[in-house]
Parts: sequence; structure tokens; C-alpha cells
Amino acid sequence: MHEMALMGDILHLIEEDAKKRNIKKVEEVDLIVGELSNALPDALEMAFDVYKSQGIDFLDKNAKLTIIHEKAKAICVICELEYMPEQRIAVCPACNFPSGKLIAGETFKVKSYKGN
Repeated sequence: MHEMALMGDILHLIEEDAKKRNIKKVEEVDLIVGELSNALPDALEMAFDVYKSQGIDFLDKNAKLTIIHEKAKAICVICELEYMPEQRIAVCPACNFPSGKLIAGETFKVKSYKGN
């Protein structure tokens, strides 16, 4: 489960930024996770809870993780139809060419965090 490592990296980045901003305790973390990002939201939530239970200094014991789900979206470079692909390489439903360019759904990033 690579989500443990991903969450560890996310928390490390937040910790470094929080130090620069003189934030002692992080209380909320908002992540954007795309359908095609190869990260499982449930596993990320579990990983967050595991890290939180370890008593990490900068993370409030009641810290909350919110995951914002980003739907996958592609545009056909041939006919310009916008559609929702089920995988990274998808056939355009209008012209039947595998010519979709992903425009959403791969995002994996911290949208924001809050603390004091």
C-alpha cells in the first residue's frame, strides 16, 4: 500500500510549510485526489489516522482529513468532444479514436491545511 508513503510525504511537506508560517498544530488537511491519480482515498484516510495515532508533534490529535474527489475528464484532440474516461488511455465515444487528452482526474495535491 503506497498510500502510507504518500501520506508520509504529504505530512512532511505540510510540517515544513507550517514551521515557516509558525503554525504549531495542524487541525485540518484538504487533499484533492483524482480518479486516475493511482491513490486510493480510503487508504489515504487510513494512513492519515495511523500517522495521527502516532502522536506526531505538529498534527493535532483531533486533526481532520478531507478528500476532495476529482472526476476524470478528457478531450478528444480530433473531434474536441469532452468526455469522462474510465482509464488514462480511452477511446473517444464520438469518433472512436484513442485520442483523448486528460484535462482532469490525475491531480494529487494538498489543497489547503489549517492550524494555529
